[in-house]
Formats: sequence, C-alpha cells, structure tokens
Amino acid sequence: MSGATVTDTLERRLVEARRQLHAFPETSLEEFETTETIRGWLREAGIRMPDYPLKTGVIAEIGGLRGGPVVALRADIDALPVQEETGLPFASKVPGKMHACGHDFHTAALLGAALLLKERESELPGAVRLIFQPAEEKAVGAGQVIESGALQGVQAIFGLHNKPDLPVGKVGIKAGPLMAAADGFAVEVEGRGSHAAVPEAGIDPIVSAAHIVTALQSIVSRNVSALDSVVLSVTRFRGGTAWNVIADKAVFDGTLRTFDEKARAKVRERFEQVVHGVSEAYGTKASVRWIQGPPAVRNDADWAQAAVRTAEGLGLNVVTPLPSPAGEDFAFYQEQVPGLFVFLGTSGPQEWHHPQFDVDERALPVGASFLAALAADAIGILQARRSGAAG
Repeated sequence: MSGATVTDTLERRLVEARRQLHAFPETSLEEFETTETIRGWLREAGIRMPDYPLKTGVIAEIGGLRGGPVVALRADIDALPVQEETGLPFASKVPGKMHACGHDFHTAALLGAALLLKERESELPGAVRLIFQPAEEKAVGAGQVIESGALQGVQAIFGLHNKPDLPVGKVGIKAGPLMAAADGFAVEVEGRGSHAAVPEAGIDPIVSAAHIVTALQSIVSRNVSALDSVVLSVTRFRGGTAWNVIADKAVFDGTLRTFDEKARAKVRERFEQVVHGVSEAYGTKASVRWIQGPPAVRNDADWAQAAVRTAEGLGLNVVTPLPSPAGEDFAFYQEQVPGLFVFLGTSGPQEWHHPQFDVDERALPVGASFLAALAADAIGILQARRSGAAG
C-alpha cells in the first residue's frame, strides 16, 4: 500500500473537488451542501457510509470485510467568516465566507485517500474509517463525532493540516505537543457611572479594567517557566457610551494558549487571582467567564515513528516542525484513542485565516497518498501486534 500512487486523472479530480469546495464555503455547523457533495462523491465511488447521528459531516468506511483492526482518517470540512481577497478564478462565491484555513484541501486529500484505499479494499486486513468532520473552527465538531459513536472500535486516528511555510514534498512529524490548548476568556468589570467631570462621584471600571489588562501581562513573564510556551492575549476591550460619561461597566476578552496541562491550570488560577485582586483594589467588581477550548494536540510517539517510515517510503522529506500556538479539536480524538496529527507542506503565500490564503495544489496527491499509505501501514502494524500477542 505504501507504493500507491495518484494518477494524473485522480489528481485532476482532486483539484476539481478542492476548487468546488473552495467556491462554495460553509461555516461551522452550516455545512449542509458540503456534506451532500461529499456524500455524492463517496456514493459514486461505491464507498459505504454507515448511519451516524450527525447533522453535518460524513462518516464512511473502507475495508473490514474480514474483520481486523480499525483505524480512522480525519479531515475538517468547515470554512471561516472571512472575505476572500485571492482573486482566484474559483474564489468564494459566498460573500463573507472563505476556506481561509485550507479545510477544502484537507477534504479533497481525504477523498483522494479514500479512492486509493477503495481500489485496494480487498487487500486491507482491517478497516479505515473516514471522518469528514464539521465545525472544527468552533472546536465542537470532534465532540459531535465522538458523541455519535463514530470512534467506537477505532484503535488509532490520523489527520493532517496544511502548512503554508513548508514547501510541497515536506511533511512535519513530531511526537508530543504539536498544537496548543486554546481557551478563551471574557472579563466583565462593574463600577458606578457618573459625569466625566466629577469622577469622584463614580467608580471608573475602565481605569480598573485597564490596570487588570496590564497586570495580566506579568503572568507569563513571572509565573510560567521559560521552558513552557504560553501565550496570553487580550484582543478586545469595550466600555463607555459617550465622551463625557464615566461608564458603569467595561468588558475585555482574549485567548490563552498552552501546551502543558499543568501550565494551563496554573495560568488560569493566576488569571483569576489577578483579575479579582486588581478589581478589588480599584473598588470594582469583576467576573471571569472561560470559554473552554480543545486541549493541546499531543502526538503518540509510536505512531510518529511509524509515520516517518511511511513518509520516507513515499519519498517525502520529513522534518520536525515547531509546535504551533493555534488550536485544533483533533486533540479531543487523542483523548479517546492514540493518534497522530501532522503538518503537510503546501507552499502557501499567506498563513492560516488570511484573506489571501491559498495552497499549492501539487500537494493534493502528496496528502492523499500519504494518508492512504499511513492508514494501510497502521492496520498492518496493529494486525502484527495482535498476532504477536496471540502467539
């Protein structure tokens, strides 16, 4: 299976599929047409689609005709609320929505892997479950897939993400933390409004909130080890209704990114202490609301080694990537079963979520063949483990 190659005909088909998805993007939990399009492609290929209770997204399966281990391949299918500025002939036809993170690429690559695996279905000593997952950008899609039961019986799961700063032909494989836990926060500071000319008659929540924001900056520099990567960013600040009125409330929010669970817990605890302590010092009352995001993507070491062998067998250039502070709800799968998430080089002009984001489509056959080979190799490894245990 490691020798499976993508023909010119299949490559053209994957490019067409990616461009069709790109032109008609749908954001998280609205991927109804995308779901039907994927279903149509799989149906045309004769790939079975078990019925799982998902409103959007598709679960399919190849192999398993003689039993055997089950592994999963996952791609995300949702787009972002971004106005496209690429000028591509197949640019988004939906105002304010764009595949600015390359999920159209991921979906097309998984489709290619599915078609390659289907050609050799009778040779597979196990099953490959294909997960076309919705709502990754809202970090709820993986949970929906897990709740649907689609992960039952799966012994390993694999996924990839395009990486614009890696050239086509390179694949980033790393054991341990690869992407960050991504939490959000919203802080509300209550004071007492007054005329701006008589501030002593009120309690200014903007002054209090501003000092809280400043104090929060010391958490990473003074409470976190230099060996732990942590990002704490306040990204929005709101308060007041008029230039001559002291507001009665100020609100700010932002994000926390961590790779280690102990650091994550420590920063959140310290965050609460700073917010409430500074707020009290300025005579205001503060409340903190956390938006729990996915945990860090942490790759299984054994599957990382296996993936390196698969990639090198395909002639790919394997590199050890730097961890990304971006979040990925693939991490939720890894809480259930051993898994591996990799970065695939796409020679992109811009980073993820940029309105001019694009991928080099020559990476499509690379992604398809790598996913197909990795799934087949993983089944072989699991089968060998099973035979060894039985022996």
